[in-house]
Amino acid sequence: MEMGDNMGADYSASKKIQIFTVEDDLDFAFLIQTTLNRENDMEVIGHAANEADALCRLESCRPDIILMDLNLSSSPSDGVHAARLIRLRTDAKLIILTAYEDSATIVNACKRTFASGYVFKSQFDLLVESVRKTAAGPTPQLHLICSLIVSDLSAAEQSVLQMLLGKNVFLHSSSKTIANQKSSILKKMGLRHQEDLIHIFKNYLE
Repeated sequence: MEMGDNMGADYSASKKIQIFTVEDDLDFAFLIQTTLNRENDMEVIGHAANEADALCRLESCRPDIILMDLNLSSSPSDGVHAARLIRLRTDAKLIILTAYEDSATIVNACKRTFASGYVFKSQFDLLVESVRKTAAGPTPQLHLICSLIVSDLSAAEQSVLQMLLGKNVFLHSSSKTIANQKSSILKKMGLRHQEDLIHIFKNYLE
C-alpha cells in the first residue's frame, strides 16, 4: 500500500485520530504509517516529503495531528520555517519528529513553530501514546511550550493577549498603549495579524 493512498475516503463519521505525516525518509514514513494504522483509534490519511507538497495536500486534507520532521533535505527553507508555515495554515496540532537529542533545542523549535509537542526518533515507541494524548487534550509538553511563548511577553502584554483571546480582562492602559502592546505581541511572535494569534492559541487554550 502506498503512503496516504486512502486520502480520498470520507472520514466524517470516523472517530479515529486523523494523522498527516511530513517526512522525507520514505522508509521511516512507512514505519510511522504502519505503526499508527495498527491502532484502532488512529489512521494516517496522507503524507508529504517536503514543504510544498505538504501545503498542497493539506488544502484538501484536514488531519487532527501533523507529524513533521524538522530536517527536510528537499525543502527550500529550514525545517522550523516550514513547520511554522504549515502550522499557520492548518488547524491540526503539530508534533515535531526529530533525530536531534538536545531537549532545549527541540523545545525552542516547538516554541518557534507553535507545536503541541515533540517525539525523539530514538524514542519511537513513545509515538503512539504521544499522538493519542496530544489529540485528547493539553499535555505537559503543550503547557511547557505555551508558557515559553508567553514568557517573552511583559506582564502588560500578557494581559492584552488575554483580552485578544476573548478573556475578560480589565486593562488600565489607554487605547493607544493597548494598540502598541498588541503590535509588540505580534512582532515578538513573528505574526502579522490578530487572526493568526487567535488561530495559534486555539490549540493552547482548549
